[in-house]
Amino acid sequence: MLNNVSFEIPDNSHVGVLGPNGAGKSTLMRLLAGVDIPNKGTIKRTGLISWPMGLASSMQGSLTGKENAKFACRIQATPSDQLAQLVEEIREFSELGNYFDMPVRTYSSGMRARLNFAIAMAFSFDCYIIDELTAVGDKNFRQKSAAVFKEKRATASFIKVSHNLEELQSECDMGLVLNKGSATLYDSIEEALEIYEKNIAGKS
Repeated sequence: MLNNVSFEIPDNSHVGVLGPNGAGKSTLMRLLAGVDIPNKGTIKRTGLISWPMGLASSMQGSLTGKENAKFACRIQATPSDQLAQLVEEIREFSELGNYFDMPVRTYSSGMRARLNFAIAMAFSFDCYIIDELTAVGDKNFRQKSAAVFKEKRATASFIKVSHNLEELQSECDMGLVLNKGSATLYDSIEEALEIYEKNIAGKS
């Protein structure tokens, strides 16, 4: 649970979110993306923000991968004459084969993550919300995913939760540390990592 939290994330920032289990990292990601509504206070957003991308992110399980992709395209106001092509690009990128036409409830968590990632990469957001998006698939798929996301983050912001501290250090420039209801934003990811490792990690 987050209590009396207040911070402002600058545009064009790459923010790594740190905190022990139960600190509210996934809740914060859902709040920032607009999936959940805070029971107190307000969240002001600018630009286009993605839904939370990650293994825990949910899609409509009774719909097929294709139907989920179509739904996302309509939500993003994709022109009708471009919809079929974009859905086909999502199919090819996800590498789900026949499962793309099967209900998402039949997917493994890794397959859901691949579909989630493929759909999100089909659009250009100003800020990507990433919640423990673990590398999935074979080596070629992981390399393809890394390459396309590198292109996206060159022109967009992202807010990323990960337990991989080396990954956060290499990809982020700022750090947000959550602990016992507080949230502190640091201008340097190195400073955030130092605070987290020295005072929080392993002590929760």
